[in-house]
Amino acid sequence: MFNSIVLDQWDRKPYFDHYLNQVRCTYSITANLDITLLINELKLKGLKFYPALIHMISTVVNAHREFRTCFDAEGRLGYWDEMSPSYTIFHEDNKSFSTIWTAFHEDFETFHNRHLEDMKNYKDHKQFVAKPNEPPNTFPVSSIPWVNFTGFNLNIYNEGTYLLPIFTMGKYVQQNDKVYLPLSVQLHHAVCDGYHAGVVFNELQSLADRCQDWC
Repeated sequence: MFNSIVLDQWDRKPYFDHYLNQVRCTYSITANLDITLLINELKLKGLKFYPALIHMISTVVNAHREFRTCFDAEGRLGYWDEMSPSYTIFHEDNKSFSTIWTAFHEDFETFHNRHLEDMKNYKDHKQFVAKPNEPPNTFPVSSIPWVNFTGFNLNIYNEGTYLLPIFTMGKYVQQNDKVYLPLSVQLHHAVCDGYHAGVVFNELQSLADRCQDWC
């Protein structure tokens, strides 16, 4: 369900107006996640890494209204009750990629199984949108697993009204006895401040540290 926001009754109105209409502003931030415990737990249980990260990100997005705030197809400002991830998959044979969406479920095992089913059905569909009928309440996740980047920024040339977060993960590397994954998130300042960027990384790190509780 999409819930409309009454702008004149919204306590964020002056910030929203400034960063959307006065100084239109998006920004990105990249930081490392310590995934040492997570990697070990997933290997122990025979679970896949990519859907685990996607589920973690989706959990954080669905925990905070700011990450679900956007304009709908009719141009109304509001927020979704729940969002599902739309993510990229790579085709090794022709070096192209496709997008797939998987319906979110708070239970990781359920989501993991849904991901496996989607991969089984659509991984060989070599077109930009591999799985049809993507619902409007999705947000983008992508991966660049060939680069352990320290910064990443998307330059989107449109009207600057895309308000949802965009997540990009890189190549994880081992440093001494730790494993680190670079993750970039692009946010719109009209709905998310630096505090909210901190929420993303702090809550993802907490989920990674507590992986035995949910995976």
